Amino acid sequence: MTSTPTVTVPTPRETGCPFDVPKSYRQAAEEGPVVKAATLTGGECWMVTRHAEVHAVLSDRRFSADAMLPNFPLMTEELRKMVGESRKSAPEVDDQEHIRRRRMLTAEFKGKRVEALRPQIQSMVDGILDGMIADGGPVDLVSRFTLPVPAAVICLLLGVPFEDHEFFKDRSGVMLDFQAGPEAMMKARVELTEYMNKLTAEKQRHPDEALISTLLTKGELATEDVAGTALLLLLGGLETTSSMLALSTLSLLQHPEQLALLRADSSLVKGAVEELLRYLTVVQNGLARVALEDVEIGGQLIKAGEGVLCMLSIANRDETVFPGGHELDLQRGARTHLSFGYGIHQCVGQTLARAELQIALETLLRRLPELRLTVPIEELRFRDALGFYGVEELPVTW
Repeated sequence: MTSTPTVTVPTPRETGCPFDVPKSYRQAAEEGPVVKAATLTGGECWMVTRHAEVHAVLSDRRFSADAMLPNFPLMTEELRKMVGESRKSAPEVDDQEHIRRRRMLTAEFKGKRVEALRPQIQSMVDGILDGMIADGGPVDLVSRFTLPVPAAVICLLLGVPFEDHEFFKDRSGVMLDFQAGPEAMMKARVELTEYMNKLTAEKQRHPDEALISTLLTKGELATEDVAGTALLLLLGGLETTSSMLALSTLSLLQHPEQLALLRADSSLVKGAVEELLRYLTVVQNGLARVALEDVEIGGQLIKAGEGVLCMLSIANRDETVFPGGHELDLQRGARTHLSFGYGIHQCVGQTLARAELQIALETLLRRLPELRLTVPIEELRFRDALGFYGVEELPVTW
C-alpha cells in the first residue's frame, strides 16, 4: 500500500443524529469504491464502501474470512488469542468442513422451520409485554423487552434454560467490548464455554426437541463441536437482534411519519424490517477479509495478503442502489441490503432474526399506541465500543 490512509476505522459517530454513519466514512465513499484506511489497532487495510464492490468481495472466494491470517483488519493480539482458543475444536473458517457445518445449520434455519416457530415467538413476545405492561411505566425497554425477546427465542431454539439469559447477556457483553481488556474478555469466553460444554453433555444424557439435541442425535459432530456451535449461535442471536430491536424502536419514535404509516398498515412490517436493517446496519465496523491472491476490485488492485473491510453501513446507503439512502423510508424496497453479509459466510440465522423483528415490532407498536421516550434522545448512551452498534438503555412510557 503506497497511498495515504483517508479514514480511520473504527471512527466514533459524531454528535447529532445517532443513526448517521460517521462523516469520514461518507467522505471516503465519495473518493471511490475502494480507499486506503488506517485501523485503531495500528494496521492498514482497504475499505470497500459501495454496494457493488462489497457484494463482489463477499462473494469472491479469493477473499478469506479467516481471522487468524496476518493483516486481518481490526484484529488485536488479544482477539487473535481468543480466536485461536476457539479453533481448538473448530475447522478452519474457509475449509470444506466449515462449509459443511454451515450447511447443516442452514437446514435448521430454513423458512418452513422458522415459520413453524412464529406462534411460539408471538406467545413469548406477548408474555414479555404482559409483564412489562402490568408493572407499568416508565421502564427501560432494553432490559424489559428488546433483550428478553431474542434471549427467549434463542434459548427456545437451542434448548437453553431462559433463566440463564442474564448470565449470557453479561458475559457476551464483555466478550464484544473492546474496552473491557484482554483478561476480562478471555475470562468471559472461558465461562461461556464451560457453561455450554456442561449443558451439551447434559443434553446428550437427556435429549429434548431443541437444536443442541438435534445436532447431537445426528452424530455428525463431536460433543465439544456441538457446544462450540451452540455458543456461536447464542452470541450471534442475542446481541445483534437485541440491538436491532432497540434501535428500530428508537428510530421509529424519531420518525413519527414513518411510525404512523406502519401503525396504519401492519402489512408493511416485513418491508419495514428490511428498511430498518438497511438504515441502521448494526454491524458498524464492517466485515473483514484478507485477499488470498491479487484481485482488482472497483479499479483498485488489492494484493495478496492485504486486509479489506467491507463497510456494510456505507454500502447500504449507496445512492445508486438506494436513492435517498440516508433517509428512513419504510415503503422502500430494501431487500437487497447487505446487513446479513453475503456469500458463504452470510448470517445463518437471518430468517429467524427477520421473524423476531417483525413479530416484536408489530406487537409492541400495536399494544402500546402511546409509546414514547421519557428523556431527550441526546441523553441516551450509545454503544460505540462494541462491534455491534446499539443503545445502552431506552427509557420509555406509554
